[in-house]
Amino acid sequence: MLQQVADYARRLGPSEPGFTSRPVRWSVELAADGRFLNIIPLGDAKRAKELPRCPDMHSMQGGGRAHFLVEPCQYVALLTKGDEPQDDRTSKRHAYYVDLLRQAAASVPILAPIAKLIANPDHVAKVRAALIEQKAKHTDWMTWSIAGRDPRESQEVQRWWSDWRRADQGGTLPEPELDLGKKATPPGSMVCILTGKPVIPLLAHPKIIGLPGPDGKPNSFGDVMAGFDKASFASFGLDKSANAAMGEEAVQRYVDGLNDLIRNHSRKLANALVVHWYKDRIAPADDLVALLMSMETEEQTEATALSAVRRLLDAIRSGQRADLGDNRYYALTLSGAAGRVMVRDWMEGRFEDLAGHIAAWFTDLGIVARDGHGLARDPKFMAVCGALVRELKDLPAPIAATLWRVAVQGLPIPRSFLALALARLRAERVDKDQPPINHARMGLIRAYFVRLTPGGDATMTTYLNQDHPAAAYHCGRLLAVFANLQRAALGDVGAGVVQRYYAAASQTPGLIIGRLAANSRNHLGKLNPGLAWRFENQLAEVMGRLGDGAPRILDLEGQGLFALGYYQQLAALRPDKKTSDGDVAPAEDRASSEGDKK
Repeated sequence: MLQQVADYARRLGPSEPGFTSRPVRWSVELAADGRFLNIIPLGDAKRAKELPRCPDMHSMQGGGRAHFLVEPCQYVALLTKGDEPQDDRTSKRHAYYVDLLRQAAASVPILAPIAKLIANPDHVAKVRAALIEQKAKHTDWMTWSIAGRDPRESQEVQRWWSDWRRADQGGTLPEPELDLGKKATPPGSMVCILTGKPVIPLLAHPKIIGLPGPDGKPNSFGDVMAGFDKASFASFGLDKSANAAMGEEAVQRYVDGLNDLIRNHSRKLANALVVHWYKDRIAPADDLVALLMSMETEEQTEATALSAVRRLLDAIRSGQRADLGDNRYYALTLSGAAGRVMVRDWMEGRFEDLAGHIAAWFTDLGIVARDGHGLARDPKFMAVCGALVRELKDLPAPIAATLWRVAVQGLPIPRSFLALALARLRAERVDKDQPPINHARMGLIRAYFVRLTPGGDATMTTYLNQDHPAAAYHCGRLLAVFANLQRAALGDVGAGVVQRYYAAASQTPGLIIGRLAANSRNHLGKLNPGLAWRFENQLAEVMGRLGDGAPRILDLEGQGLFALGYYQQLAALRPDKKTSDGDVAPAEDRASSEGDKK
């Protein structure tokens, strides 16, 4: 896994220990003589500017140190969150930052204006006031500019930082790779698990920045991928990260790769992040994982997600896109916990297989729209996740991660997910307000049955299937017809057939259907002859499919078939014109006129 991340990082350029890229939001502008001029925003309102080769402190020692030059506003200008008082940790880190600049300015004169300003509390207060006026956050990263030039880019400054860092680590840094031709390697050398070559292992790895913690909020201080700070984590008497031996350059490479993926190629998944990439670069239009995660349900135009994936898949199989056929995808699910990186999932495979699985995902989720006009739009991934819970914020991380793997690898949908979807459907159908039926939820229920049978289930059509073999399916259809009949006879009666009987009918139809059938005779008597004749035909057609009668009790799969029959029958009963999103359309006028003609 880390090897693939390191390979990705090589495409970004060389990784040099002691330097990293950072999303920097603000630049403090100074005149050549050191006067404070202004605060300049970098990037745009939504995204900071990515600056390469920012000095990176190798060991923060529990917060007692600071990064050189580029630091968050909290530690440069003592900017705190809201009205919170300045704590001891902030004061110590600010003092370290000031001292580091003082040391640098003694050897690199171009840094003298910054060192002079930052050592003066009154000047720091002016910078802080300007940041507050710009509505800067205490966690925003900031840099400096002197007479229009960023000292971070100076080779003299970079050379000083490298020399200081080497001295701080004991005078000499570990060799990136030891000479294999030597008969004896120096004491303490080990085989790097990333390169397979002998190295002096780096004992403390740089942080991975931007991962959400258990509360879903990013940890601004970062998390370590390989860290062994307790004796119980160590083995064979090895110290710290020597338990996962990697050379300094190899470590910097995977850290740079992961940080770039988190910043530029990540998607939120409950309280985790999914990062993805490909072995060979691809155009944004060919990024299938981004398509799966980002497809909007209400703003699609003529081109659906499914058609886009199918075109790409056809081009691969016909040889027109051989470049994609030979490509591979990688997907890594990560989160942070107590300063450590948690790897929740790792997937890799052929690009062609990915295209096939995503095409199958959208195909299996296909369902008639609730208004009866064509198919519902292809749902975005998080809409499908949200169909299992009342609110998306309540979505447990394991459910999201499992559904993600189902989509990417073409796996069956777990039975427990069917239970969750049906529970939400029942809760909404008995609600007095009856919100519109969720397309993604109904598509997921259908996909469960499609994937339940190897090769798919031909009876699980996207539209109403009058020839479906299951009695449970037709019981759901009956409830939809009964509800439409009640609306035609009585109008809006508040708590109607669906609110009162859906939960019971979907679980014990044999006990409920007979009662509803008897009551339907009263409703038929209130209709004009033409409309009554129409409903009688509908009821006779559906009841004729029940065989020996309605099942007394339905298991979980039976309840799922009931839900599909109910929903697809409702869609089939919709009028040609667009109506409201309620379950039963006001079809009286159209049905009456058609009945009169007959």
